[in-house]
Amino acid sequence: MLRSENLLLRAIEPSDLDLMHEWENNPAIWHLGRTVSPFSKYSIQEYIRHVEQDIYATRQLRFVIEQLHEPKKTIGYIDLYEFDPLHRRAGVGILIGDESERRIRYASEALRTLIPYSFNFLNLRQLFCFIPENNFPSKALFGNNGFKEAGILQDWLLVSGEWIPVIVMQLINYEREEDIEE
Repeated sequence: MLRSENLLLRAIEPSDLDLMHEWENNPAIWHLGRTVSPFSKYSIQEYIRHVEQDIYATRQLRFVIEQLHEPKKTIGYIDLYEFDPLHRRAGVGILIGDESERRIRYASEALRTLIPYSFNFLNLRQLFCFIPENNFPSKALFGNNGFKEAGILQDWLLVSGEWIPVIVMQLINYEREEDIEE
């Protein structure tokens, strides 16, 4: 578990089934991942039952974002994906699934909690993310937390018959001397 002032980042529990089923089956966000059809409750239940929290084995790690203040409430997920221990990098994805909790800075707090864990505990050198060019809140979220634009992937996402460019953003940890070449 990782803690911040207002949030707990924790492993997935069986009690997360209903929210996970609701959020994973929201077609409005499918274009942000690789989902092309709904998930059954059974398939999500099996995922939760067998989820491996070893990022070295699965190359991904999902944390549930839970509010610490009363009443405690699950509000979303933050993921590390495409974990590459050789090149010491991973992608970051965030979903504040509870729409009433968006734009309250919980995503930023979760990201600020995940970054030191990624750099100091997992020993990563960089984090990256892919953001649809028209997703201004996500660009601001990552930019305000130190991520820099690294490039644009043209015609990357097909959304409602329209090709959308994607911005690649990176946060590189230059603080470790062994990473800096002379």
